[in-house]
Amino acid sequence: MSATLELIPRIGETILAARNVTKTYGNTRALKGVDFDIRRGSVTTLFGENGAGKSTLMKILSGVEKPTSGAIELDGHAVSFASSNDARDHGISIIHQELSLAPNLSVRDNIFMGREIRGPRGVDFAEEGRQALQLMKDLGQDVDPLTNVEDLRLGQQQIVEIARALSVDSRILIMDEPTSALSASEVDVLFRVIRDLTSRGVAIVYISHHLEEALHITDHAVVLRDGTITARADAHEIDLEWVVRHMVGDNFDLGSPPLGYEFGPPILSIENLTVIDPARGVTPVVSNLSLDVRAGEIVCLYGLMGAGRTELLECVAGRASAAEGAIRLEGQDISKLSIGQRIGAGLALVPEDRQRDGLVQTMTVGRNISLASIREFVEHLFLSSPRERGLVQESIANVCIKTAGGEAMIGSLSGGNQQKVVIGKILATNPRAIMLDEPSRGIDIGAKAEVFRILAERAREGLAVIYSTSEVSECLSIAHRIIVMRRGRIVAQFGPDATKDEIMEASGEAVVAE
Repeated sequence: MSATLELIPRIGETILAARNVTKTYGNTRALKGVDFDIRRGSVTTLFGENGAGKSTLMKILSGVEKPTSGAIELDGHAVSFASSNDARDHGISIIHQELSLAPNLSVRDNIFMGREIRGPRGVDFAEEGRQALQLMKDLGQDVDPLTNVEDLRLGQQQIVEIARALSVDSRILIMDEPTSALSASEVDVLFRVIRDLTSRGVAIVYISHHLEEALHITDHAVVLRDGTITARADAHEIDLEWVVRHMVGDNFDLGSPPLGYEFGPPILSIENLTVIDPARGVTPVVSNLSLDVRAGEIVCLYGLMGAGRTELLECVAGRASAAEGAIRLEGQDISKLSIGQRIGAGLALVPEDRQRDGLVQTMTVGRNISLASIREFVEHLFLSSPRERGLVQESIANVCIKTAGGEAMIGSLSGGNQQKVVIGKILATNPRAIMLDEPSRGIDIGAKAEVFRILAERAREGLAVIYSTSEVSECLSIAHRIIVMRRGRIVAQFGPDATKDEIMEASGEAVVAE
C-alpha cells in the first residue's frame, strides 16, 4: 500500500516542467535556457512584459510549438508532444491570449468543436447543449448555448473560450490572459472556479498583465524577462513592487493627469445620444447620454460589462447607428458621416478587439500602421513609399513597438505590441479627438505607462482624449475627469482625486475590503 501511495502525485509536486528550454526564430532568441515548474494543486503565475517569451513558453508546454533545444518533462519523464491534441491527450489544456473561436458557430459548437459527444445516432447535441449551459452558468453567464459567438460581446466570447478549456478534464490548465476582457465580478467567478480546480489537484499556470489581480490568485510567482527567468518566489514572499522590479527594473506607475495648461473649447460633443442593440430588441444600451470633451482634456469612462461603454464609443466612431441624438466634432454634426469620413474629419477609435477590428493579419507591421492614413501617400495614383516608411518608422519609435521593423508580419508580434500598432495607426491620422476602448488590454505595465505617457503628451498639444477601462487603477492615472456609466447612463462624475471605493460604488460593483 505504501509503495502505491508514493506513486500518487502530492499537492505541490512538479508534474510538468521545462528544462533548459530554448526557442529561436531566425536570429531572435525568444527563450534562453528556461527552467519552469508546474505544480499539482497550485497556481503558478508567470509575469513578464510583452515580448518576454511567456506565450512562447506556454505554446511549447502545450504542444503548439516545439523547443529548439532543451526538454519537457511530464511526471519526471521526458516527453515530446506531436501537437496540441497530443498534449491535450496527456491532460494539458491551454486558453490562448487571442481568442480562437469560430464566430459563425454557436456557443455549444465552439465548446465541443473537434471532440463532439457521440451517441448511438451520431452527435448528441442535446447533451452538448446541457453541458454547455451548465459550464456557462458555472462561469456566471446565462447564455443560450445556441447563440452564435459573433453575437456575444468580447468578454462573453472570452468566457466561452474558458468554458471550452474547462470542459476538458485536464490535469494541467494554462491560462494566458484569461481575464483581459472580463469585468471585476466575472474575474471573481473565474477565481472561484480556479480554487475549486486546485482543490481537486489541477495544476494552473496563470498569465496576466493585471498584476494586482494576479497576486490575489497566485501560489507561486515566476518572472520572465527577455527570454530568461529573473526571479521566483512563493506568494507570501512577494508584493506588487517585487513583481514590477523584476519585470521592468523600475517601479513604474501609470502617470498622472497632465497639468499646467488650460483646456480649449469642446472638440467632441455627444448630445442626448441613444443607441439600440438589435440583439436586445428595443431596450437601449445607451440612453439619452450627453458628454463634452474639450481640447487637451483626458476623460475616462468606467463601468461594468453591460454599462454601455463600448456601444457608446462605437456609435460615436460610426460603427453603429444612433436611434436619437447628435455627435459633433468641433461644432460640425458628423452623425451621418461614414467611419472613413469621421477619421478624415479628425475623430478616430482604437477598438476593443484588435484582432477582429484593429489589424489585418496578412499585412506587415508597417502596412497596418499606415492603413488609416493611406490617402496621404497617394501621388498620381501611386503610393509614395519614402513618405510611408517615414511615418511607419516614426510611429514605431513613438509608441515603442518591439519589432524587427516595418516589414515584419503583424503576426510575429506579441499581443501587446500588436495593440500598440493599432494605437500607432490611429495616432498617425493626426486626430483632433481620439477614443480608446480598453487600450491596455493585453499590455504589460511598462507598455501601459508608455501608452498613457503618449496620450498625456498629445493632450498637452490639444488632443481631446476619451478612453474606457475596466480597471479602477487606470481611472486614477492620467484622467482629468472620470465618467462612471451604468446601464447605458452616466451615473457619476469624479475628478482625479476620487477614490477607488467611490468609483466602484457608483458603478454598482461590490467593494472588496482591503
